[in-house]
Amino acid sequence: MNAAIRAVVRTAGFYHMTVLGVLRGFHGLIHNEFIELNPRSVADIVHRGGTILKSARSEEFPTPEGQALAIQNLQKAGVEGLVIIGGDGSFRGGMRLQAAGIDVVGIPATIDNDIPCTDYSIGFDTTVNTVVEAINKIRDTASSHERIYVVEVMGRHSGHIALHAGLAGGAETVLIPEIDADLDGVCQRLISGYELGKAHSIVLVAEGVGGNFKTGRSLDESSAFHIGSYVREKTGFETRVTVLGHIQRGGNPTAQDRIMASRLGARAVEMLREGQAGCMVGVVHTEIQATPLEEVFRQEKQIDHEFYRLAHILASQ
Repeated sequence: MNAAIRAVVRTAGFYHMTVLGVLRGFHGLIHNEFIELNPRSVADIVHRGGTILKSARSEEFPTPEGQALAIQNLQKAGVEGLVIIGGDGSFRGGMRLQAAGIDVVGIPATIDNDIPCTDYSIGFDTTVNTVVEAINKIRDTASSHERIYVVEVMGRHSGHIALHAGLAGGAETVLIPEIDADLDGVCQRLISGYELGKAHSIVLVAEGVGGNFKTGRSLDESSAFHIGSYVREKTGFETRVTVLGHIQRGGNPTAQDRIMASRLGARAVEMLREGQAGCMVGVVHTEIQATPLEEVFRQEKQIDHEFYRLAHILASQ
């Protein structure tokens, strides 16, 4: 997000526009937490993960009173346009502000990559690279000890992280919420791999993989531990479980994330100057594209089934 903030501030400065940063999102709008930003205040942040503006949930903003106070604070500060960097919840809040007369442009930023009308969201590529690096290290141990490792990644409702990292990291099996899995089939593939000479395997699991397995077992949010136990019981192979957790949310952003965030931040400012508000700016087939927020919410981001098929093909030999 910092690369996008930097791009917004410096593009606005290029056009002689004044920029205020809002600390802690909608909470900051309600509590008047504005700070002035200039090109110098965003120096040396393009390489930093997270956001210098911080992030917080707001229980007040969804209420009519909270929204009225946020709008009052924006108007009092002389804000003519608002750039919102975030995901589904942030954009829904932005639509309420847009309806009240505040020009809004959204920039998609979520590691889950589950926002439609853009190929990628800020943070996704960095997260996938973090997971792939972890898989590389886990594979060293798995190979040395001839074990199966079940690795859980983030993705409560979305399998994009698991799918991309599984393909890039050479996982033998990828399990995601969007596709029902047959655990007995998974176990059989692991046994077949052993018979082909594979001494170790990586099973990559999105955290949202639930109870839709043909085994009938009910799985809670700790899917990897249940899957690990089932694999151990059915195959007899030594099996270990690793949950990567919040390590996926930090770290220096990749070059791709920095470039995309810079492009989107700059374009968001230009759209506000042009009077094109109430939209999300995203990347579709490498091109910057604006989509009305209403249209974004009418769609649902789908996984790439070709990626899933290819990951299965490459791991089956």
